[in-house]
Amino acid sequence: MNRSELIKLAQPLQAQLSAWRRDLHRHPEIGYEEHRTSAIVAEHLESLGLEVTRNVGQTGVTGLLRGETDGPTFALRADMDALPIQDQKAVEYRSQVDGKAHLCGHDAHTSILMGAAQLLTGLGRPKSGNIKFIFQPAEEGLAGARAMIQDGVLENPKVDAIAGLHMTPGQDTGTLGVSQGVAFASADPLIIKVFGKGGHAARPHEGIDAIAVSAQVITALQNIVSRMVDPLEPAVVTIGKITGGYMGTAIAPEVEMIGTVRTLSPAIRERMPALIEQVVKGVCDSFGAGCEVVYGDGYPVVVNDLGMVDLLTETCDQVNAQKGWNYIKPSTGGEDFAFYCEQIPGVFFRLGSGNDEERTRYPLHHPMFDLDETAMPYGVGMLSAVALEFLARNTTSEGEQSQ
Repeated sequence: MNRSELIKLAQPLQAQLSAWRRDLHRHPEIGYEEHRTSAIVAEHLESLGLEVTRNVGQTGVTGLLRGETDGPTFALRADMDALPIQDQKAVEYRSQVDGKAHLCGHDAHTSILMGAAQLLTGLGRPKSGNIKFIFQPAEEGLAGARAMIQDGVLENPKVDAIAGLHMTPGQDTGTLGVSQGVAFASADPLIIKVFGKGGHAARPHEGIDAIAVSAQVITALQNIVSRMVDPLEPAVVTIGKITGGYMGTAIAPEVEMIGTVRTLSPAIRERMPALIEQVVKGVCDSFGAGCEVVYGDGYPVVVNDLGMVDLLTETCDQVNAQKGWNYIKPSTGGEDFAFYCEQIPGVFFRLGSGNDEERTRYPLHHPMFDLDETAMPYGVGMLSAVALEFLARNTTSEGEQSQ
């Protein structure tokens, strides 16, 4: 099939894609709680006649479209989890669950992959090779990709390569962006505790003010990025939450800070724990305070395989010439698609979902985040086309190609 036909075949799915997405948006489920979502996905895949496996990596689901003959297996991945943030949109599909909402587009990712499964099965079995649909839980900080890999998602049959996408409000609807090589930063959690000595706020010299020490720690941490790391190697250290003290008239004896560390270089990532320990301890020692640093092992750097990037862009030229694509800078956001890319060649690209309406331009994780749903058929068409193109280029028998 001519790849340019796939967007046309995806367009009639618009109403169904929006219906799926809005239903998921009303009923968000956070990491490893995606029981309703995964049931909807599994039932849809089963209705298409795919080989369906439930409870992969706890709440993940996979569907397998087997080819007529043996060949490579290409995987398409979508994440299903929502965020623990209150939805503030005044729309009819607003989240019905207090404190939880799809504010990162995972509802759209899930709907797009359900649509791709429907489109591809409608074309019939590939002549050679397989397509695996991976619906992953717990991308938001809980490493659902790693859990699925540990549960064998890349085996039986062995997956040879993988692709995934992310909705992006900063790009125009339907346009694609892809990074060559490093695409997303590592993302490691950080907890710092400062131990001081309580006392009366009117006599600070009798205590050790953990809040005042923490303020110096936060300032000093920024010197790691500006003065202790090569300025050509991007890094981010952010403290996002501070807890400490009891009342305005008492010296706080203890403070806990929670943050995140992002790098675009595996080598810099390896150095960061020691640098942070050194700085925090040095500041605390100078004020007579104690400290504890807990540096977590979070998400690795996402590195797009260059051959897979070429596959994506060349396929996009065939499929989506009207909208087009661009090479884009890496993001300092984290993405557990990195775990797949450590195992097999992968490409993770961004799909524009912003138009002239202000509601579509709020950033990811914003309480008002929304998207232009007309972007979703482009996602269906591109994922489908990339899967078919990979199989076509990697069939074992000369002249044999997938649908």
